[in-house]
Formats: sequence, structure tokens, C-alpha cells
Amino acid sequence: MATTQWSLDPTHSELQFKVKHLMITTVTGSLKNFEATLTSAGDDFTDADISFKGDINSLDTGNTDRDTHLKSADFFDAEKFATIEFKSNAVEKDGDDYIVNGDLTIKGETKPAKLIAEFGGIATDPWGNTKAGFTLSGKINRSDFGLTWNAALETGGVMVSEEVKILGELQFVKQA
Repeated sequence: MATTQWSLDPTHSELQFKVKHLMITTVTGSLKNFEATLTSAGDDFTDADISFKGDINSLDTGNTDRDTHLKSADFFDAEKFATIEFKSNAVEKDGDDYIVNGDLTIKGETKPAKLIAEFGGIATDPWGNTKAGFTLSGKINRSDFGLTWNAALETGGVMVSEEVKILGELQFVKQA
């Protein structure tokens, strides 16, 4: 069976993470440099093979000191582990959306992860390129990946939540 290759359109894609700070507000960060590919038989995507690689050194939370701390050995240890990677192993249709199961590797630790991909549809741009859009969401526990730095608060609780929300807007271009 013939397969269709889709490449990420980085100009129209973004990947963010959100973490509670002091358990009262949420801090948002993003990876500025990442790539992804999607291979499927046709436009159904239930048989999709998806791979992703993100550059930890492109991490940006809007605060240089915080970004430096996140890239340090306390968190991602970007000097030793420069990328985050995801490889799908099963994609299930759920209504109009997809449940994407796969292996997520952060800081040398590989664990199963489940993401929800809301299918935005397929469209042709003014230059004749066929594109598919997805809104991605999921949650992971950062300590599962060796991201265990934290500080206890005098009032109880901790500085940084264990739960990390993953959010993405991904646009793929069908390859000829």
C-alpha cells in the first residue's frame, strides 16, 4: 500500500508547555525549534506513524534567568540531553479526533505518553500545497522523566507542579 509523507510546516506550527508555579499561576513556555513527520496511507491518519524532535536549547518562557535554569542540570540538562523526542506506536480515531499513543523521551528517560490530536481538517493553500492541521494536547508527570527539582513552600505545597500540560498547533504539508 502506498504511503503519504507529511512534513511539519514550522511557520504555521507551535508547541507549548504549561506548569503551575507556586500552585497559584501557570507559566507557559515553548520550544521554538522542532521538527515532526507524519506518514500515513491516505488522509485517514489512523495508521499514522508520527515522529517528533524538539531542541531543548530553543526553550523559551519569556524570562532568560528561568530559561537558563530550565536548561541546566536541575531540569532538562540540555548540555547532555539536547532533544526531546516522541515516536508514535498507535493512533486511534475518536470521533473526529485522534488518540496518539507513543514513547516520549526527555532527559534520556523514555516513557509511554498519550496525546489527543484534534483534527482541524485538510485544506489547499494558495500555492497548491495540501495541508493538514491538528491541535495537540496532553499531560505528563515531569518527575517520570527525571525532572525532579522543586522547592517546598513555607505555606505548604511546592514551587513547581509535577503535572505539565502540552499544547500544540501543528500544520503538516503533504509531500508529492
